[in-house]
Amino acid sequence: MTMSEVLHSDYIFNNALETGVRAVCILVVNLDNKFDIQQILALDHIVVHTGDIANAPPSLHPNVVQRSGELLVRRPLVENGLALMESKKLVEKVITPDGFYYRATELACVFIECLTNEYIKELNQRAQWAIIMYNDHGDRLFTEVFNSAFDRWRDEFQIAEMSISKNG
Repeated sequence: MTMSEVLHSDYIFNNALETGVRAVCILVVNLDNKFDIQQILALDHIVVHTGDIANAPPSLHPNVVQRSGELLVRRPLVENGLALMESKKLVEKVITPDGFYYRATELACVFIECLTNEYIKELNQRAQWAIIMYNDHGDRLFTEVFNSAFDRWRDEFQIAEMSISKNG
């Protein structure tokens, strides 16, 4: 089996290692930050698809057709990524009366600083941008991003439904 057979394009950006590294990049922006799984899920989506937001940096990943459904499948990927990073002592789970939160460890900062390729640089820039946006807008930012994504998803289903009707 060749490397290209192992790393299918859909898998490269959607595995526990990559989603875990993105989560660590988001969490190390400010070590005082702690986020629950929904917030990390939303921040992960924002970091990857910054181009969906006005006056934002270009998207980190390609804007593929029918990508809005990602939100439905991304949660287990992010959970697996966080679990991997937690097992490597890069992320720790914090239990509070309000629920479970995640935060970066000091080791996470060292880990991210050791990664120097262009993708990581771009990822760090977008993570910093996303955290600034979150600090300015709070959870309202997530509502706007998710509503926009679900509107696109609904439109994609309507287009697909019209295609099926014409061909059927």
